[in-house]
Amino acid sequence: MIIKRIHRFYERYTSLISSIYRIQEALGRIEQRQTAQSASYSQAEFRVFSQWGEDGIIQYLLNHVPIERSIFVEFGVENYTESNTRFLLTNNQWSGLVIDGSSENIDYIRRDQIYWATNLKAELSFITKENINELLVKNGIEGDIGLLSVDIDGNDYWVWEAIDRISPRIIICEYNSHFGPVAEVTTPYDAKFVRDSAHFSKIYYGASISAFCSLAAAKGYSLVASNSVGNNIFFVRNDLVGSLPVLSPAQAYRRAQFREFHDENGQLTYDDFETRLDKIRDLQLYDLKASALKKISEISGVIEKTKKV
Repeated sequence: MIIKRIHRFYERYTSLISSIYRIQEALGRIEQRQTAQSASYSQAEFRVFSQWGEDGIIQYLLNHVPIERSIFVEFGVENYTESNTRFLLTNNQWSGLVIDGSSENIDYIRRDQIYWATNLKAELSFITKENINELLVKNGIEGDIGLLSVDIDGNDYWVWEAIDRISPRIIICEYNSHFGPVAEVTTPYDAKFVRDSAHFSKIYYGASISAFCSLAAAKGYSLVASNSVGNNIFFVRNDLVGSLPVLSPAQAYRRAQFREFHDENGQLTYDDFETRLDKIRDLQLYDLKASALKKISEISGVIEKTKKV
């Protein structure tokens, strides 16, 4: 029993030291990185708790977008050890709501030291377009807030479209670069959609960058940044864009640099981009302009345009 306790203590200690080191390293670079302004924001990127360089891009945007209520909402956070808002919580002392559909993940978050040390609330729920507004109101979050991060690997487009109880100043969402920079497409809405079971490849999910940009424009937002790895884009409410450059989908689009295609046995194949795309060509997407379901191979602006970018 004593040995197990020592082992657990050592694991927590090394994890804490590692986190402190990463934070110090990142903070040491913030000053010089936040003064640069780039269409790709590559100079602003750094990672503390985010999956890629989102922590740095968010900090850059905070230097240009005034925030009155330092509140965030993020859903699809898993156990929250890797997320877009944890650095906001610990470095900027924001408060917020995180939502995930796994009881194991929510239990983990509530046991984490961060849960009592910060103003964080973790809600257990499988998010749909039918329940998202109810979840926000239930947790006392309405109106103007600082940031919304949407990453549920599936119905992202449909859920964001449904949200009408909050007005975030900054919005982050994950696009699927396999769908190209031109076509406005998304996976069809299915309230029970789960990426891992929708298709064995695990790359059939979400929406294209142009689909999100059209939705953002309808909601009063402009695209201002994308990360260099090719999955996250950043929008700012039109009344707060100021001097930030507004990007087109083509300017912000990046091919995904990560190779996450799985075969029928659940093994990573490490295929290149074109091979991955070709393997899902017969799957259906909802073409938002045509208001119709089409095979990926039939949608103008997916396969042929993606290959040219």
